[in-house]
Amino acid sequence: MPLQGPAKVAIIGAGYVGASTAFALLFSPIVKEIVLVDINRSRAEGEAMDLAHAATLIRPVKVYAGNPSDCAGARIIIFTAGANQQPGETRLDLVQRNTAIVREALPPLLQHCPDALILMVANPVDVLTYVAWKLSGLPENKILGSGTVLDSARFRHLLSRHLHVDPRNIHAYVIGEHGDTEVPVWSLANVAGVDLDEFYLLDGTTEENTFRSDISRRVREAAYAIIERKGATAYGVALALSRITESILRDEKSVLTISSVIRGLYGLEGEVALSLPCIIGSQGREKVLAIPLGTGELAALRHSATTLQEIITRLRL
Repeated sequence: MPLQGPAKVAIIGAGYVGASTAFALLFSPIVKEIVLVDINRSRAEGEAMDLAHAATLIRPVKVYAGNPSDCAGARIIIFTAGANQQPGETRLDLVQRNTAIVREALPPLLQHCPDALILMVANPVDVLTYVAWKLSGLPENKILGSGTVLDSARFRHLLSRHLHVDPRNIHAYVIGEHGDTEVPVWSLANVAGVDLDEFYLLDGTTEENTFRSDISRRVREAAYAIIERKGATAYGVALALSRITESILRDEKSVLTISSVIRGLYGLEGEVALSLPCIIGSQGREKVLAIPLGTGELAALRHSATTLQEIITRLRL
């Protein structure tokens, strides 16, 4: 699908993440229309009114609450609807509740938006990305999950704090599940193209023995820490979704660690949706990059895939 200028985006779910995502998209010149759909119509209307008032202070953007039929013509459907992760819950604990929501909500959206790209956000996002792919019958490139785009940003943030370097000059990815089995790819992490071991030599300091395991743990537990303190995460994922959306609408060919259906890479057997660096453009996922992994990272990725496949098998899709 060629780039066609400012586009319409539909957001399914007007909770913390959906509303925050709509707010983030107000600042994108490539989005001209946002429709919010929620089972709680009053909540969607209230958020739409508030957002429309805010848009007046930025630029003309049409924001309104609607039904699935109002999503017709949307280039991207951002699916945030689902039960929230509660303190003490893992993302995988949500699977049955949120799979049922996808089963109910996705078919009418596809009826009215057969050509839209689907961007899954509700957790467990990897499992629900696979569920959406199976239920929709759409090609793999058109069903994306937000995946570990936010996890990778958290990884770079913590590295930047530790190394005292602008995070925009750090390249580092988290792959696999968006969850407890995610895999920070330390072997490829670098500052301006300089790997971390070499960067320490250039910086004249000595690498600490424990900082890698500590940062890996803090990236993995970041959502739990936020949920414990304020009840939900919203701003980080909203900007991650805005980043993915703009990469699609602008046909940027950006490399982002979205979740998508993977087959035949790294010796993984069967089908599974998980995150790997992918080139993202107007067609959605345009290419998966099979980056080189260390032995331990490869084993960890396979474990992550197996964990997700076991959950998918129990769903009996």
